Amino acid sequence: VVPGETALAFYKAKNPTDKPIIGISTYNVIPFEAGQYFNKIQCFCFEEQRLNPQEEVDMPVFFYIDPEFVEDPKMAKVDLITLSYTFFEAKEGQKLPLPGYQ
Repeated sequence: VVPGETALAFYKAKNPTDKPIIGISTYNVIPFEAGQYFNKIQCFCFEEQRLNPQEEVDMPVFFYIDPEFVEDPKMAKVDLITLSYTFFEAKEGQKLPLPGYQ
């Protein structure tokens, strides 16, 4: 991905069980310091996703790396940024609070 240009990636999720699952995804950017330059335009994270038994879905994330990334001397040796997701089952009836809000 070229800093400043938008990109579209797809993550695959599969429910290997015989019952429906409602889950929520959180994301992580490595190296941590590069996270400030990673900008999601549209993402499936922090929204409940329902997966039926044995269902497999592609979940898109539309993003860009801020062009200021290349100007930061701390990022000079960074040539790989990894975006990962953790998909976990939501508790029935429980809604996650929005970050930064009570």
